[in-house]
Amino acid sequence: MVSSAPEEDLQRLAAKVSATLAVVVPRGKAVPPQALLLAAMALAHELEAERGRRELLERRTRDLLRRALVRIDAALEPIEEGEATRDEPGFT
Repeated sequence: MVSSAPEEDLQRLAAKVSATLAVVVPRGKAVPPQALLLAAMALAHELEAERGRRELLERRTRDLLRRALVRIDAALEPIEEGEATRDEPGFT
């Protein structure tokens, strides 16, 4: 197989596929094409589940940061208003 991926990555991925196939096909048995399809679908399902968890975490993180920024802006607002008062003419 020709790939630009590092060999360690390919070995890790091959081990993951082999482990998934081992769940479907008993050890020592020939691997039928249906087993390869089941393994591929199981891996795709796992990928989709991880993607969903990542997207949920990203949404929660953005929401948390947005709320933190709102609180920071609200806390800074009185300070900014005080500076504007000092800059007005006649302020001593």
